[in-house]
Amino acid sequence: METKSLYISSLEPSAGSLIVTMGLMELLKRKLGNVAFFRPIIADSEEKDHDIDFVLEKYDLDMRYSQSYGYTVHEVETMIADNRLNELIESLIVQFKALEKNYDFVLIEGLNQASFTQSLDFDINLIIAKNIGSPLAVVLKGKDKSLKEVVDEIAIETDVIKNAGCSHFANFVNRVDEKVLNELSKIKQIIPTYYLPEVPELDTPTVNEIMNKLNCMLVLGEQKDLKRVVKHSKIAAMKLENFLEHIEDGDLIIVPGDRADIVVGAIATVQSRNHPNIACLLLTGGMTPSKVIKDLFTGYNEFPMPILSVNEDTYQTAVRVSDVPATINVNSERKIALAMGLFSKNVDVKNIEEKITSVSSSTITPMMFEYGLFERARSNRKKIVLPESNDERILRATEILLRRNVVDIVLLGDKDEIEHKVASLGLDLSNVEIINPQKSELTNIFINEFYELRRKKGLTLEAAKDAMTHVSYFGTMMVHMGYADGMVSGAIHTTGDTIRPALQIIKTKPGISTVSSLFFMCLDTKVLVYGDCAVNQDPNANELAQIAISSADTAKMFGIDPKVAMLSYSTGSSGHGEDVEKVREATKVVIEKRPDILIEGPIQYDAAIDEKVGKKKLPNSEIAGKANIFIFPDLNTGNNTYKAVQRSSNAVAIGPVLQGLNKPVNDLSRGCLVADIINTVAITVIQAQENNKG
Repeated sequence: METKSLYISSLEPSAGSLIVTMGLMELLKRKLGNVAFFRPIIADSEEKDHDIDFVLEKYDLDMRYSQSYGYTVHEVETMIADNRLNELIESLIVQFKALEKNYDFVLIEGLNQASFTQSLDFDINLIIAKNIGSPLAVVLKGKDKSLKEVVDEIAIETDVIKNAGCSHFANFVNRVDEKVLNELSKIKQIIPTYYLPEVPELDTPTVNEIMNKLNCMLVLGEQKDLKRVVKHSKIAAMKLENFLEHIEDGDLIIVPGDRADIVVGAIATVQSRNHPNIACLLLTGGMTPSKVIKDLFTGYNEFPMPILSVNEDTYQTAVRVSDVPATINVNSERKIALAMGLFSKNVDVKNIEEKITSVSSSTITPMMFEYGLFERARSNRKKIVLPESNDERILRATEILLRRNVVDIVLLGDKDEIEHKVASLGLDLSNVEIINPQKSELTNIFINEFYELRRKKGLTLEAAKDAMTHVSYFGTMMVHMGYADGMVSGAIHTTGDTIRPALQIIKTKPGISTVSSLFFMCLDTKVLVYGDCAVNQDPNANELAQIAISSADTAKMFGIDPKVAMLSYSTGSSGHGEDVEKVREATKVVIEKRPDILIEGPIQYDAAIDEKVGKKKLPNSEIAGKANIFIFPDLNTGNNTYKAVQRSSNAVAIGPVLQGLNKPVNDLSRGCLVADIINTVAITVIQAQENNKG
C-alpha cells in the first residue's frame, strides 16, 4: 500500500525529533519536488515555531507558514476541556486532506507529550495520527537510560500503538549511550527500530546561538567563525599566567571588557601550537578593547576567533550563557552535516524509501539533484584526494563531507600545519588522512612511475623529481596508481595546473582524444547540461562531436536521459557559413559513431528548449523543444551563456565537471564556494563508481 504521509511523534522533549524529520525530509526531497510539512499542534509562543520555520526554509517547501500548523497547545487544551475533541480532530483532518490533495507527500511532526499539562492524560498525537490515517514513526530518547529501560519503552509504545489501531511505521531511538547501543543492536524488534548514538556536539550551542540569545555585539571576527562549537564556558578572573593553565579546546571565555591582558593572551593562544584553541571571547560590562588593542588585532590577515560584547556584568552573563539551548538552524551547516551523517549511518534509508512512497516525479529541483548526489556517493564510498589543504574552503568542505559520511578524503600537505589550521578554525577533521608529498614513501614510487610514463617524450629523471614536488602531480599520481579514486583541485590553482598532469598521467578514455567539461544547470524544475563551458576554446567538428558524446555519457551517469542539441545561430538547413557547417559536421559524426544518442543540430537555443518554437522550426524533430543537453560551438558562447543563465534565473550551476579522462579529476573555479567543493567531490565519487563498473 502506498504511503503518502508519515507522522513523527515523541513523548519527551529533546528526543531528537528534528533530526528524524531532517533525515526523512532529505530522503523525500531526493525523490519528490512537492512535499508538505505539517505540525498539528505547536507551542504557545509569540515567535514562529522553530521546526516549521527551519524545515520550510531549509528544504525550500512551496507552502506558507500558516498552512503548516493547526492549533496552539492552549487552544487544544481549551477545546478538550470544553468537550470539543471531535471538532478539533475534524478540523485537523480537513487541513491535512487539503495538503494531501495538493502535495505528493505530507510529513507530520507532533509536539512532544511533555508540552501538555498533566490534565491531558492521553497521547494526542496517537489520536490525530489514527484519524488522519497516517503511519506513526516514534522517536524515543535513550540518553541516560539503561538497556532494560530502552527495551521496555519500545515494547510499551509498540503495544499502545497496536491497541490504538494505528499503523506503526518505525521506532527511532536517539541519544543512546555507547555501551547500551552495542547491546541494543543484538535485540531483534518486531517493528523496524533504529538506534542513533549520543553525539555531544549536537547538544552543544555554537557561538552564533549564544550571540543571538544574549543579543551580543560582534566586536571582532567574521560570520564564518560564529559556527564554532562552545564546549565549555569559563570566567577569566585569574592573572594571565594562571588563566592559561585552565583553558581547553572550545572554551568560551567570559571576561570583563577592560582586562586587556586576558584579551591579548587569549588571542595569542590561538596563534600558538602549544595551547588549546579558544572558541570565543565574551567581554562583559559593555566595555570593548581600546583602539590600540583593536589596531593590533586588525593587523592580522585572518582574525583567529570572534570577540563578542554584552552590557551585563560577568556573573549575569555566565548564568545566561549556561541557559542557552543547543539548536539546529538553517545556517548550522556543520551540525546539519553531522546530524545527517548520523542518520544515514544508523538508519536503513533504502528500506524506508521503499516503504514510504512509490510516487515518482518528472520534476528535478536543485535540492533533489544535490541530495541525490550525496546518496549515490554514500552508497559506495570512494577516496578522493584534495591537494589544496592550505585553502580554508577546502578544509571546511572536507569537514562537511566527512560528517555526512559520503566519502573518504586525503589531504596533501604538512600534517602539523594542517592540524594547526584546522584547530584554529574550530573544525574537526579527526578522520581525515594527511599525506605530505615532501616526506611520503610514495614520492619515489611516483617519480619512477612518472619517469617511465614520459621518458619517451623527453622527460628526465630530474624533471620527474621536480614534478612530484607539485601537489597537483602528486595527487594525480595517487589516482593513476590506485591510492585514490579521484582528485578535485583548482580552488587556488589554474585549470591548466589541474588538467595538464591528468593528460600526461591518466590520459583520455579509448576513442576520446578531447578532455572537455560540462555544467549541471539546476533550474527550478529541471536539470540541464551545458558543455563545453570551461576547457576548449574553439573545438573543430570532430572535437565538438567528442564533447557531445562525452556529455551524453556523463548525463546518463547522473540519471539524465540525454537529448542533445548542437547549438548554432541557425536551425536545420536554414543557415550557412563556416560556424554552422562545423556544427552540422559534428552532428553527423555523433550520429555515425553513436547512433544510440538522440541528437539534433544545428539548432538555435530557443528551438531546442521551447516546444512551441521547436515545433515551428523543426516539426519532425524528436529533440526540438525537449533538449536537456546543450553543446555550445565554442568556449566564448558556452561560458557566457552559463553565467548569464546562472545569474538571471538563480540557477544552481554545478561544475565544471571534467569528462573524457580514464579516471576522474575535476577542476574547481578559484572563486568557488564551500558548497561548490562539496558538490564537485560528490560528483567525482560517482564518476569513480561508474569507472569501476566499466
